[in-house]
Amino acid sequence: MDVKTGLFYLFAAVLLFAAFRVITARNPVYAALYLVLAFFQASAIWLLLRAEFLAISLVLVYVGAVMVLFLFVVMMLDINVDALRAGFWKHFPVAAAVGALIALEMAAVLMGGFRLAEPTAPMASGPGTSNTMELGKLLYSAYLYPLEIAAVILLVAIVAAIALTLRTRKDSKYTNPADQVRVKARDRVRIVQMPVTRAAEPAPAEKAPAAAAEKKA
Repeated sequence: MDVKTGLFYLFAAVLLFAAFRVITARNPVYAALYLVLAFFQASAIWLLLRAEFLAISLVLVYVGAVMVLFLFVVMMLDINVDALRAGFWKHFPVAAAVGALIALEMAAVLMGGFRLAEPTAPMASGPGTSNTMELGKLLYSAYLYPLEIAAVILLVAIVAAIALTLRTRKDSKYTNPADQVRVKARDRVRIVQMPVTRAAEPAPAEKAPAAAAEKKA
């Protein structure tokens, strides 16, 4: 077994472990972090396959944007995990049936791809070309409109996330900067005139020792 095969098995093992921890972690933040680890391992496998564009896209798009959005949503909504797990075993048979159906469909698709009679011949490329350049030409020529639609959808998602974070909350402290700019000195400091006070008289317990000392003298 060469080094490349060993690295593939290593990345695949860590990827399977991280994917298993995503669905078994009790804390949703830990589950999101394990998903980040799974994305990194998948990008490393893409690098072994010489698909550097897909690898860097997986890191930049999913780890750098999508997972950060997931973490913000999880921490922002303050989800009650105990309430979500209350009916876990009640809905487990339906979830298991749906999961088994999805696994069978994926197996049917993948096994059909593995039974190809002849492998697809790679495209001939010169010394000055790369996968990123060819994908860029294809995206901005044949798939320009789908790319623009995806950009609009991402823009709507960003606006929705900002709208969710700016909603009015009872426990949030907010200060209007315009009110701070328009404030006057008399609004910050208020001088109150109070009557002159005199020193407090000593307590009766303190007067008795003083009188006894005077008699002895």
